[in-house]
Amino acid sequence: MSKTVHTQFFHAPQPLYTRRGATLPSPVLAYETWGTLNADKSNAILLFHALSGSHHAAGHNPAI
Repeated sequence: MSKTVHTQFFHAPQPLYTRRGATLPSPVLAYETWGTLNADKSNAILLFHALSGSHHAAGHNPAI
């Protein structure tokens, strides 16, 4: 059973400064959501990937 994935974007309100002194003036973080949060939001899972390979954890994103 395939679920539709929704791509969302977080626009950071301020610059991001790295340890090496670089500055990202307007960082944007893309993330995907699927399913529905329950009332107490206890069914949320945060998943990180290794910045390589596929970043899709599940489902199908019709925009890609």
